[in-house]
Amino acid sequence: MSFQLNPLPYAYEALEPYIDTLTMQIHHDKHHAAYVTNLNAAIEKHPELAGKSLDALLMDLNAIPEDIRTAVRNHGGGTWNHDFFWHVMAPKAGGEPRGDLAKAIGSTFSSFANFKTEFEKAATGRFGSGWAWLVRKGSGLAVVSTANQDNPISEGMTPLLGVDVWEHAYYLKYQNRRAEYLTNWWNVVNWAEVARRFSAK
Repeated sequence: MSFQLNPLPYAYEALEPYIDTLTMQIHHDKHHAAYVTNLNAAIEKHPELAGKSLDALLMDLNAIPEDIRTAVRNHGGGTWNHDFFWHVMAPKAGGEPRGDLAKAIGSTFSSFANFKTEFEKAATGRFGSGWAWLVRKGSGLAVVSTANQDNPISEGMTPLLGVDVWEHAYYLKYQNRRAEYLTNWWNVVNWAEVARRFSAK
């Protein structure tokens, strides 16, 4: 069974004014779609991989046949990352986390403000294309950054929140102002979804 391009969980314009409609259309319908297409093309070369979940593929990249390993890493990562990204954002969202997630962030980073600072540092400090993540690492939380479409699950971590800092994620609206994009992005963070993933231990 081939992987599918899942629809956005909201309308293209739902994240305005923070993320513009045209960016969402191109990001989902062109970039995300291309990752899915290229992942399927790679997997078709090795029928023994059919039926494996994307998580299973990315958690053990060394088990992927060498001739398609880079393609699965890049395009499988791009497929997974974008499916995740759309769901950790939502219209009329933002604010701060609550409950156990808020306590864990406070315990790890001293305060929510300190967490935001560290997360933004990881995102703005990523040279070129990549992602910044809040992850479960062992029994605690950590902020990490990955290059290109690499995913923390390949390193044994569990993503809870992630932001895409490839230029295609923000350039139409923000041009080279990545920091401004990140400042505004907090207004669409779906903390309920992040908390759901945090509680799914």
